[in-house]
Amino acid sequence: MSTTLLRISFMAVFAVAGFLLGREAYVHLISLHVANGTWLIALTIVVPVAGALLGLFAAPVAQSIFEVELDSVERTLERLTPNQIVGGAIGLIAGLVIAFLVKSVLFEFISSASVAGRYVVNVAYIVLSLFAAYLGARVGSKQQLGSLAAGRTPGAAPAPALVPKLIDTSVIVDGRILEIVESGFLEGPLVLPRFVLRELQLIADSVDAMKRARGRRGLEVLAKLQETVPLEIVDQDYADLTGVDAKLVRMGRERSAKLLTNDYNLNRVANVEGVAVLNINELAGAVKPVVLPGEELHVAIVRDGKEAHQGVGYLDDGTMIVVENGRRLMGEETDVQVTSVLQTVAGRMIFAKVKRPSQVLP
Repeated sequence: MSTTLLRISFMAVFAVAGFLLGREAYVHLISLHVANGTWLIALTIVVPVAGALLGLFAAPVAQSIFEVELDSVERTLERLTPNQIVGGAIGLIAGLVIAFLVKSVLFEFISSASVAGRYVVNVAYIVLSLFAAYLGARVGSKQQLGSLAAGRTPGAAPAPALVPKLIDTSVIVDGRILEIVESGFLEGPLVLPRFVLRELQLIADSVDAMKRARGRRGLEVLAKLQETVPLEIVDQDYADLTGVDAKLVRMGRERSAKLLTNDYNLNRVANVEGVAVLNINELAGAVKPVVLPGEELHVAIVRDGKEAHQGVGYLDDGTMIVVENGRRLMGEETDVQVTSVLQTVAGRMIFAKVKRPSQVLP
């Protein structure tokens, strides 16, 4: 329903309600205390019209409250599974039926006793209906009613539900997610928020040539992901948050989803907020071949290290090797012997020395 149509509906309902209340007030209150015929005729028109005007002024306030509560209900429903929604609906209906039966059976005697008794019964029925509906919805949402509707017996173990994975921009730009998905080690569904897609588009349109190339590569990865695994693009956004990282953490917490990222800072924040994280860098580190001190490697020295005598090379998987006394061998390939292995937050680093020290003598 559009905002304009909703506003017109509220104004019409509140204007009619105000008109009817004004007329009832005139009939049961004002007319009993006014004897002048002219005033009675005037008040017959003025009081209902005044009630309608008050209803028109109250309509925007009621509409704003309704929209806020409706947004809250929508966010709550988004966090519920289909089983919980079905169970909650059945429980709510059962609660209303129980409240009606209680009113019909137990409150009938009180209602017939006097006029005051009818008012008491009506108020008690409203309170009982609200309580029963709320209790029925809460209890029903915790039951596995969806499994019964699907034909499973209550004692049968339900099929494990796949946890959705939220994709961060860093993972898309990195590109290794496509190979992981194609290998079958990562199952869907994958969830791509619209604000992450917008950030990727900004990178693809950047004036910096390197950023632009990475962004376009990320868009190509997304296109291939859609052909490989279910990819859901969600339009949910958070106007009260500014950064993409904060929005991802909020969405991961609300959807009970895992966050797929390579960003170290986002990883730390998500852990603090209680959101599970799948870090591709950590996965790559876990599957790297173990290198032990004393092993020999063949490496090309491609640049100098931080120290004056150090040279730096890389393994095929990108692991950095710092070679002692390897500076003079820059641009050459040589055999080295591993001395130690250091695991850091940025990855694994290997320290080695040249196997034949005579090669580095001046």
